[in-house]
Amino acid sequence: MSATAYPAFPVLLVDDEVAWLRSLRYTLQRAAGVTNVLLCEDGREVLGLVARYDVGLVLLDLTMPSLSGEEILARLSAEHPAVAVIVISGLNQVETAVRCVKAGAFDYFVKTAEEDRIVAGVVRAIRMLELQRENRDVAAHLLSGTLQHPEAFAGLVTRSRAMQTVFAYVEAVARSPQPLLVTGESGTGKELLARAAHALSGRPGPLVTVNVAGLDDAVFADTLFGHVRGAYTGAEQPRRGMIEEAAGGTLFLDEIGDLSIPSQVKLLRLTQEGEYFPLGSDRPKRLQARLLVATHQDLDARQADGSFRRDLYHRLHTHHVRIPPLRERKEDLPLLIEHFLEEAARELGKRKPTAPRQLPQLLATYAFPGNVRELRAMVLDAVSRHQGSILSMETFREAIEKGRDVAASPAASGRRNPFSGLDDLPTFREAYDLLLEEALARSQGNQTLAARLLGVTQSALSKRLNKAR
Repeated sequence: MSATAYPAFPVLLVDDEVAWLRSLRYTLQRAAGVTNVLLCEDGREVLGLVARYDVGLVLLDLTMPSLSGEEILARLSAEHPAVAVIVISGLNQVETAVRCVKAGAFDYFVKTAEEDRIVAGVVRAIRMLELQRENRDVAAHLLSGTLQHPEAFAGLVTRSRAMQTVFAYVEAVARSPQPLLVTGESGTGKELLARAAHALSGRPGPLVTVNVAGLDDAVFADTLFGHVRGAYTGAEQPRRGMIEEAAGGTLFLDEIGDLSIPSQVKLLRLTQEGEYFPLGSDRPKRLQARLLVATHQDLDARQADGSFRRDLYHRLHTHHVRIPPLRERKEDLPLLIEHFLEEAARELGKRKPTAPRQLPQLLATYAFPGNVRELRAMVLDAVSRHQGSILSMETFREAIEKGRDVAASPAASGRRNPFSGLDDLPTFREAYDLLLEEALARSQGNQTLAARLLGVTQSALSKRLNKAR
């Protein structure tokens, strides 16, 4: 089987009419991109082929001379229950159809039915089998608790258990042909995770990345689908779209939460039909790339306000992973600081400075709205300005104060009175004690940092602590 064969498991076509077998194989390849196909003219060979090639789906003719389709169906149901069987009969008999379904058939079609109905039935069966196999693989992978290819995630520096769980899930679904949705705040590393998923996919084609934020509908369509010569004024030469560029590989669409509704409709059709039309062309092309999408937007909220289509969300949500923000994995701070110090020293041609022992504690008091990307910028700025061997903490304090000023500005979103909605307000003393407790927890007991968080002097904080004792 070639690396781009679809689906991953063989589809076995069984019929004693050779012309019908070849016609059906051609139809499935042309209309649904099904290329991993085996042909069988003798019903007596079916069970051997299923066992030998790990067949996932069988399209079975009922009327064959050597062994009837119903006998084969019964034996497949008994010996290979995980294999889906679609019965295709030359006769439209309701009783036979009911009997076959009761015997374990996934579906029943008449040969004279429209090709589209048979193809749609095959696609449904393939998707069901893919999901079943993927669910088994994911469960087994997560239960094992180990990564088979940790090197794929080398670009994401972490010791967080939450991130390790993310890695295990991505590794488990990396070879799936279904879309993978990656969500997370800006700066968490969504593109790095997409690169890891592509590296683990085993696909020989390239990873093609398109940031769709800000693209209007016309540019979005031209970027993805390409165009033929004369498709519009100025289209003097044909151009391949990014979908075609990614053939055999992965197409990564970043910031899909910012797509306009018309562009969402186009993306929905692509995921539903698996085909698209270059602008100006009436000949469809098939999607031959795995689709990865990412967004920092809250898609649940955007569905609720009508700015993101629910049907597209469910299409893209087959596999979903959320990257936790840096404030939820502060155990990564020491590791990330060292990593970015080495990177900054290398980029700036300087000797790597030593980080102060209190630096991780200071940074742990900050929420990092820009996540890992913001931390990297902080470290790079500090290394570019430092003199001597020990890194100064002053540049980090300045960056944190600036970040907090931005977060506290009227333009900043999401800041609200923590006491609003409470039936009983705390007293000043109770509120101060709670603030003090939280500041000490965030600073890991460091009174200097706790005082800075509360906006008081260290002596004032010490007096309050002494009174509390």
